[in-house]
Amino acid sequence: MSNPFPDNPFFAGNFAPVMAECDAPDLIVTDGELPRDFAGTLYRNGPNPMFPPLGHQHHWFLGEGMIHAIHVENGKASYRNRWVRTEQYEVQREAGERLVPTSFGGAALPGAEGVKRNVANTNVVWHAGKLLALDEGSSPVAMDGDTLETQGSWTFESKYSGPMTAHPKFDPRTGEMHFFGYMAAGPASPDISYQVVNAKGELIRSDMFKAPYASMVHDFIVTDEHVIFPIFPATIDVERIMKGGPVIAWDPDAGTHIGIMARDASIDTIRWFKGDPCYVYHPMNAFTSHEGGRTRVHADMMKYSRVPLFPSADGTRPPSSLEDEQGLLVRWTFDLDSNSDSYTEEVLTDLGGEFPRLDERFAGHGYRHGYYAAMHRPKEQKGSSFDTLVHIDLETGKRREWEPGKGRYVHEPIFVPRKEKAAEGDGYIVSLVYDSARNISDFVVLDTDDVSKGPIARVELPQRVPFGFHGNWRNA
Repeated sequence: MSNPFPDNPFFAGNFAPVMAECDAPDLIVTDGELPRDFAGTLYRNGPNPMFPPLGHQHHWFLGEGMIHAIHVENGKASYRNRWVRTEQYEVQREAGERLVPTSFGGAALPGAEGVKRNVANTNVVWHAGKLLALDEGSSPVAMDGDTLETQGSWTFESKYSGPMTAHPKFDPRTGEMHFFGYMAAGPASPDISYQVVNAKGELIRSDMFKAPYASMVHDFIVTDEHVIFPIFPATIDVERIMKGGPVIAWDPDAGTHIGIMARDASIDTIRWFKGDPCYVYHPMNAFTSHEGGRTRVHADMMKYSRVPLFPSADGTRPPSSLEDEQGLLVRWTFDLDSNSDSYTEEVLTDLGGEFPRLDERFAGHGYRHGYYAAMHRPKEQKGSSFDTLVHIDLETGKRREWEPGKGRYVHEPIFVPRKEKAAEGDGYIVSLVYDSARNISDFVVLDTDDVSKGPIARVELPQRVPFGFHGNWRNA
């Protein structure tokens, strides 16, 4: 039987979608034992195209979202996966074919012209009793945290229906959720919205401001005192689009602009700093310091020299792949008591990677331990990806790494505290590992005492989980 999906790296290996939704209540723990006091659910989200693309144009970012949930309790584990049933999903499921393109700027087929393009495929978070599936151009989609049944778009009791980043930030002390949305005034607009939702899920702040230019703003950062809005030159230019050019493209002449404001200040106090052209999909963390009587904001970023996966604006360079350049973990420091609009950069480690995470109890505060995925074997085989989990001690610079072996590839590492009041970094790293030889995925648990020792428990899942983007842990 022929493969209906075209020859594209993002349909190869473990990037290819899975077509089955399933429930597996009793999984086999193949190596080690799950700790008895370890209870909760790992949710993962990623693009899982439900039908082949229209023609051969396809971007990894635009496949329909699928949530994978691994629940752990009393030394046992279970698995469940479901597509996020957005309006886009439902219309195509009823038609039995693709109607909405998986390429930027493509037109929908008849029957889907007015359908909201919400793929809900980038992240999944738990807040105020709701499981929210997120992309960065739409309202979040609420789901039942146990059954994964889709409940529908969530607009914060009709108080905000604009785009929401897939990377909201959670204040570990107040329980607030901070988020933004780009192109908030419509396609290709430079307008950015900023919202704060309290621990009860109530919208308590909503603002709008104009960035220096329209761009793909994937993530941002919040400290206990400041909000940081990074604008990188992955531009969205109406004139270029009208001429048939790419919707999103690398345009280094636009430069990097970093906006910073105090959390309790008005939006018109944003101060813009300028830097060399680069791109950051994901920061690790940021914090505010007051040493020597000066207020400084420190932001730890996975920095690329250009935006991966998108072409150059002048047409001279095609999209680069994630294997071409790994992000480099750097620390940017902004002196808020200086009159300068520049900032300093310090390289924190020489091993590049992606998907930086931390002990979320220290989000927005000074911290020591970080985690990310790295690639020691780029282009090992078609459809390969990140192959190493990394723990970095930012105080000493020491790294510990775990590489699962040839033909095995990791997902984003997520930290889970050993207990509620455990010290920073004392706990477990949970992740998924795809084994290409077995064509199956495993759920793994590593002890942060020394991740290089490998998993203390490995659980075989009933099917592979395609390489996706992000996930989070919810305690039982």
